[in-house]
Amino acid sequence: MPSHGSDRGQPAGERAETLRELPRAGAARLWLVRTDTPAVDRDGVLDAAERRRAAAFHHDRHRERYVAAHLALRRVLGRVLELPPRDVRFVREPCPRCRALHGRPALRNEPGTHFSLSRAGDLALVAVAPVPVGADVEEILSAEATRTLATALHPRERAELAAARGESERTAGASRAWVRKEAYLKGLGTGLADGAAHDYVGTGPVPHGPGGWTLADVTVPRGWTAAVAVAPVPGPGARREAPEPRPSGAAAV
Repeated sequence: MPSHGSDRGQPAGERAETLRELPRAGAARLWLVRTDTPAVDRDGVLDAAERRRAAAFHHDRHRERYVAAHLALRRVLGRVLELPPRDVRFVREPCPRCRALHGRPALRNEPGTHFSLSRAGDLALVAVAPVPVGADVEEILSAEATRTLATALHPRERAELAAARGESERTAGASRAWVRKEAYLKGLGTGLADGAAHDYVGTGPVPHGPGGWTLADVTVPRGWTAAVAVAPVPGPGARREAPEPRPSGAAAV
């Protein structure tokens, strides 16, 4: 991964206090973004696809949050790659399941730098690493959402939630499990296509990383929860293979 560069080409409308670097999580660098300050891409930093996506939002607030998050993402990647933010180019990797080009977002011609962006409400989380990485930030689940979501989790996670002492502990545990799972599946590039029950990530304070991945909870403001998943660092000369599709009837592990 290239070294830390300058803030050349900082987008208009983005103030320094909206973007804050957090402590590292293993090989991943993390940034927290506040998207509640209106942001306008006056300098044309976003590409055509990002502008189309922004224009598709029906509500101004949702559009502004999207623009703020993507301006911040480009600022971060511009620093890491030592490029002006507008010169960062995105592609889609092949899906690990069907090989169509709707897998993880990636950087064109930068195979040694991986990133992940998660947005929820007026927060966004950016992760950058030299290996595949996934990030997720969400508002803490409501009690009703916890009851609904719990049925979709791994059997061990469901058992942990059933044994929780009180609603607040159960809600916190389900929220932790959900962002860990989302981060891991985003890192794999599969998303929730196979459901949330296959991989055990845990509901307690210490996450469990499946398949050699490192999972870490990320400290975010009260009322939110977040996690990052980082792929194993390959040894010298190792090749990373795409994960094999799971049979539809595969047992949870």
